[in-house]
Amino acid sequence: MLGASLNQVFYYFKSRWRSSWNYSLWALLIFPLSPLFGAVTIGFVSLITWLKQYRTISRRPINWGFALLSVLLIVSAGFANDKTAAFLGLFNLLPFFLIFAAHSALIQTFAQLRQMAWVLVIGSMPVIILGLGQLFLGWSLKLKILWVVLAWTIVPGGNPPGRIASLFLHANTFAAYLAIVFILALGLWLEQWQLGIGKNSLPFLFLTVAIIANFIALIFTSSRNGWAIAIFACLAYALYQGWRILVGGVAAIVSSVLLAAFAPSPVAQFFRQYIPTFFWARLNDDMYPNRPAALMRKTQWEFAWSLAQEHPWTGWGLRSFSTLYKAKMQIPLGHPHNLFLMLSAETGFPSTLLFCGLLAWILITGGQLLRKSKYINAEDRLIFFSYLLAFVGWVLLNTVDVTLFDFRLNTFSWLILAAICGVVHRYNQVHRLGSHPN
Repeated sequence: MLGASLNQVFYYFKSRWRSSWNYSLWALLIFPLSPLFGAVTIGFVSLITWLKQYRTISRRPINWGFALLSVLLIVSAGFANDKTAAFLGLFNLLPFFLIFAAHSALIQTFAQLRQMAWVLVIGSMPVIILGLGQLFLGWSLKLKILWVVLAWTIVPGGNPPGRIASLFLHANTFAAYLAIVFILALGLWLEQWQLGIGKNSLPFLFLTVAIIANFIALIFTSSRNGWAIAIFACLAYALYQGWRILVGGVAAIVSSVLLAAFAPSPVAQFFRQYIPTFFWARLNDDMYPNRPAALMRKTQWEFAWSLAQEHPWTGWGLRSFSTLYKAKMQIPLGHPHNLFLMLSAETGFPSTLLFCGLLAWILITGGQLLRKSKYINAEDRLIFFSYLLAFVGWVLLNTVDVTLFDFRLNTFSWLILAAICGVVHRYNQVHRLGSHPN
């Protein structure tokens, strides 16, 4: 399916609703609004896929790696001081390894990548609208239907106050979600542009509105991480397309904002005449002065690293950081704002290095396919590049935050990884057989 559009997406749903992949698409569409419904559906699809394709899944080396990682994580939990918390923490990882393995067997083609990207972009629009209403119109909502099948909580003014969070628990989590959707939406928009589709066409207009709405919402999350990922994505697409003037323009704007935030006073004052305070004051923390040192990322990272050095082999146990940090700093904190340091502290270096190695394997094999395969046309290369870019964005986000604890965001992330792996495996098979993929 080339040049996916809104009509194609809905036609696909209508005509082939019985297929396992379609169930996953429906789940992704409703997931932001109903995590329970989405989780049950994706879990069901994963189970069916495991039952049907167990031999295929069990033969893939990447899945052997995640199986070994699962064993190491279970061993680490067995050595934890708080074993109950550690074993509960496994639910943020092990079920997603199974989802990843199943969907990397289910997702095989670039057409499926487009379908998933369209569904994620379409599903984001109601969440963005609710968030903008929360921040600018003071919308407040606490809704529960059938227990938690549909559970919405919207705090007027955002969370923290003044920062848009929509249905997510925190503005930073919402920003991470928006950043991933923004990358995929921009890739679809560029594809429509390359195909020469008229600017008045429904898909192109929808994507234009979606990108603008997403970018506006991302700005008002006041998430420096989200801003950085969005700018990084724009630069990456501009470099990929060879748009040097756009690269220069974006670089000039970013440099001006950074100078306004961090340059010596005379230089900074000059740029602050032109750059809104909202941006430079958020970057250099002037917007939130006098924060306790314990809330600074540098302090959290140093503490996590010291924990990892004390128990380098098995760590302190999953979900242990918060308890240990509160005992030391007298301030409650959920995580150290770095996934890889958190895993080092809580599960040990062997598990963390294996996890990083598996991620590197996915990225390297994906990059090799993008660079070498003779079977990929320009449009397919672009959508695949979008997924690789979303993957890199996810990694960068997790160096300054932890997206593991939001169920929706965690699921989206693992499905993106599964999509990359599934397509890579399929096209490597095609290359070995010397035939063109269907």
